[in-house]
Amino acid sequence: MSNPTTAVPVHDERPPAAAAPAAAKRPGAPRNRAREWATRAPLLPALIFLIVVTQLPFVATLVISLFDWNSFRPDRREFAGLENYKTVLSDEALRDSIVTTVLLTASVVIVSVVLGLLLALLLDRKFRGRGLVRTMLIAPFLLVPVASALLWKHALYNPEYGLFNGVLNWLGGPQPEWLTDTPLIAVEASLIWQWTPFMMLILLAGLQSRPLETMEAARLDGAGNWQIFRYLTLPHLRRYLELGTLLGSIYIVQNFDAVFTMTRGGLDTANLPYTIYETFYNAHEYGLASAAGVVVVIGTIIIATFALRVVSSLFREEVSHA
Repeated sequence: MSNPTTAVPVHDERPPAAAAPAAAKRPGAPRNRAREWATRAPLLPALIFLIVVTQLPFVATLVISLFDWNSFRPDRREFAGLENYKTVLSDEALRDSIVTTVLLTASVVIVSVVLGLLLALLLDRKFRGRGLVRTMLIAPFLLVPVASALLWKHALYNPEYGLFNGVLNWLGGPQPEWLTDTPLIAVEASLIWQWTPFMMLILLAGLQSRPLETMEAARLDGAGNWQIFRYLTLPHLRRYLELGTLLGSIYIVQNFDAVFTMTRGGLDTANLPYTIYETFYNAHEYGLASAAGVVVVIGTIIIATFALRVVSSLFREEVSHA
């Protein structure tokens, strides 16, 4: 006869917390999500405002650029595909405006960077009244662009009562018509005057972030001022020079105020933003103007991408030095 077997109860020896980890995590997950949304909620109004103000108009511009749309012929509006973009790239006036935009941007940025570097080197030295000089040099950048253009057009360039012709008259020199004889150079000079302080501030920040120990060691080793500038200062300022060049290019490519106020786009000074304005408001070619605007935005985005990379590399260098 076989002995009966007794069933032995099996107990779960795991602690309660280990036995049900999922149950312990479930109550905390909604709290974490609520906390994350609570930190993001204050940014939502700004994000919505940014989307409404920037992205929706750009999408509308992109859609309009695909249509043959003239306000004088509203009944003949039809889908044109990429024909407006072909016209932008093949039309002689638009091509000339692109060339003018490149020349205007390149000349203003290069001269502004060089002058800004010289002024930054001056302000990096200690001298009496440096704070006042720095404030006076920054002032042109703080002016409203239209006010700056009007100042140059009337107070400086006017052939009858302008400052430049007044000085030349006092010296017995000629009396040129600045906006007629050299219109593009006149526009470039006003923009250089306005944007040089911007470059100066960026490069001054770079100069003041130089490692002083390296500079002192170079001086102790017998290096002169030019050697220190060439082999230490310029390599250190490379990222700041790139940043100033890219940011200046982004803004000057889109400049409209100086051309509109000083020359009204005449005498081969019409850049791409002014040509878009003429196409939209005078020719009433909405589709063509929108296509040209999209081209400008794409070019600006490409430049801005490089600018953001330079900024991120600057932050990484600052973190590595800290």
